[in-house]
Amino acid sequence: GSALYRKSSFLLDKLGEQIFPSFMHIHEQPHLFKALGSSAFDAEGVATQNRDIIREGVLQGYVLDSYSARRLNMTTTANAGGVHNLTVDSNDLSFQDMLKAMDRGVIVTETMGMGVNIVNGDYSQGAAGFWVENGEIQYAIDEFTIAGQLQDMFKGIQAVANDVDLRSNIRSGSVWIDKMMVAA
Repeated sequence: GSALYRKSSFLLDKLGEQIFPSFMHIHEQPHLFKALGSSAFDAEGVATQNRDIIREGVLQGYVLDSYSARRLNMTTTANAGGVHNLTVDSNDLSFQDMLKAMDRGVIVTETMGMGVNIVNGDYSQGAAGFWVENGEIQYAIDEFTIAGQLQDMFKGIQAVANDVDLRSNIRSGSVWIDKMMVAA
């Protein structure tokens, strides 16, 4: 929210626009039983509710606390203190099936540095992970850089695997992005 009212977000004025592939669904589920991000209220005491942020790839809403919402002439989304069980739905594809479909590429397991520019969408970070060839992990790789534009990365998502990590309030499986710049 604060990036939006300061006009320092590449998502400014993107409500209702297609920013992901049409299969993408990203939503908040604040009332999931025993989930880490579950909460009846946000940090300001505003009641939380299930809501779509991305539906069929289209941006449905922003993440706003009361102050940001007032500055934008919008309504709070009960996100003071952060998101509540932000869920990225999978394509019901296992990680192994995703590797086979990918055939050749890089699995990123770790990123390093502060290389995300939320104002213009530039993305560049140091990384480590594994090289994949013929749909199988071949060997570990490290000290390389991945780079791209967030807008292109979002639209280039090919699949989200069903290997969801439930140890966070952000619930997503592995994400396959079709292309990024990789440099050693």
